[in-house]
Amino acid sequence: MLKRLLRWLVLALAAVYGCAALGLLYLRFFDPWTTSMQVQRRLEAWASWSDYDKRWEVVPLDRISPHLQHAVIAAEDSRFYQHAGLDWTEIERVVEQSQRRGRVTRGASTLTQQLVKNLFLTDHSSWLRKLLEIPLALLAELILPKQRILELYLNVVEWGPGVWGAEAAARWHYGTGADGLGRAQAARLAACLPAPRKRKPAQMDRYSAIILKRMATMGW
Repeated sequence: MLKRLLRWLVLALAAVYGCAALGLLYLRFFDPWTTSMQVQRRLEAWASWSDYDKRWEVVPLDRISPHLQHAVIAAEDSRFYQHAGLDWTEIERVVEQSQRRGRVTRGASTLTQQLVKNLFLTDHSSWLRKLLEIPLALLAELILPKQRILELYLNVVEWGPGVWGAEAAARWHYGTGADGLGRAQAARLAACLPAPRKRKPAQMDRYSAIILKRMATMGW
């Protein structure tokens, strides 16, 4: 009985990751129609009988301000161009800090991990989601070039209630296109990403200043 269950589990996981690989191959060349996170938010709105107004427009990377690209990398994944999906250096730092303080102090998710979470999973925090996320991130790095990963991430990440992607975020918060964002505006938007449905750019004075310093240190 146990062997049969294990066999079915292996087959189910192979099917899941096979479908994900096909999806990533598609996304290498074409833009997504929707994401699992967007579906989750729609279902949550239906379940709570709430209105849900989605704002989303996919734009190419050259229509997203370099300031925003740099700010997001500096804020969320400073070793984005060095790792292959998982940042083991950052994971070790988080483990050491957590051991010293006796609790998990922060996450160590890369942009790639956050991308596959947005595309295929949900934001419900659990070890199961993390376990599913890791192979998906490694798959994404095998199939997608780094710049495409960044482009997709900036287009699908949540930036407020019903606000998805850089273009919608720039228009919603600043009344401009994503290509018109200045350095300070970009840092404030990046500062919202850990809690995009609660944080507002105008309130992010302290954290945006930290991000601007990181950008300068990284040569941006």
